[in-house]
Amino acid sequence: MRPLLFAALLAAGCSKPAAPSARPAPTSSHASIDVPDTDLAEGAPAPQVAMTLQTGKTLRLAELVGKNVAVYFYPKDETPGCTVEAAQLRDAFEELKKADVVVIGVSSQDAESHKRFIDKERLPFDLAVDADGAIARAFGVPRILGHHARQTFLIGKDGRVKKAWRKVRPDGHAQEILEAAKG
Repeated sequence: MRPLLFAALLAAGCSKPAAPSARPAPTSSHASIDVPDTDLAEGAPAPQVAMTLQTGKTLRLAELVGKNVAVYFYPKDETPGCTVEAAQLRDAFEELKKADVVVIGVSSQDAESHKRFIDKERLPFDLAVDADGAIARAFGVPRILGHHARQTFLIGKDGRVKKAWRKVRPDGHAQEILEAAKG
């Protein structure tokens, strides 16, 4: 595996992928990295996306104006870093709720994978399915080998990006979101 690609995977919170298949390697070193053109900045209006949740229900971000919304992108259900991040959000959920924060996780796994992750970790918040990467593109979140980079956006009650974390460490991130929502 190319060192730069492996470093990008680690930065996104992914583990090293399985041994390569018999398919030929891509000719471009960037062929497996989807870097969007958008760079959603703090103060910008939040993208008006519709998200399909693990329940099959569609949630439009515009429906949540008047609340703080933490949209956190993560690479994959039930992986070590993603589990730490989700569990800490679960543990801080009541405090986040008091700060009027709605939490929505976004990754490329399907609804069944999200349901298993929610059940196993007892997550009190929804997970959105983004298999085609449309939500990630709207927020300017890169995807590496089909997995979302770990990034979070706190959308204020006015529907604008209050805080954007482009580099997230899973451990302690729930507290960062809570502090930003209160500030």
